[in-house]
Amino acid sequence: MRMLMTVEMDNEATNRAIQDKTMPQVLESTLEKYHPEAAYFTTHDGQRTAYLVLDVAEPSQMVQISEPFFSTMKAKINWSPVMNRDDLREGLSKLGR
Repeated sequence: MRMLMTVEMDNEATNRAIQDKTMPQVLESTLEKYHPEAAYFTTHDGQRTAYLVLDVAEPSQMVQISEPFFSTMKAKINWSPVMNRDDLREGLSKLGR
């Protein structure tokens, strides 16, 4: 299932992770291992934030993907199922049947 992973990273923990080079390692290994459909990086409510769109085959993968962000950067993580344009079009075509 296509999921949006929102990762809000604690600033103090992330500052340390940048200094000791673990933040780039966590990000690169996540991107290389899970091949997100999209990855965006910004700030939200004053926190460094990543938005990753991932294909999650089974719910247990959410633990594996989330844990490095929790342990390294004290991240707050939210998962949401999301659709692309084709998914929405297909869903709308099934209404009223």
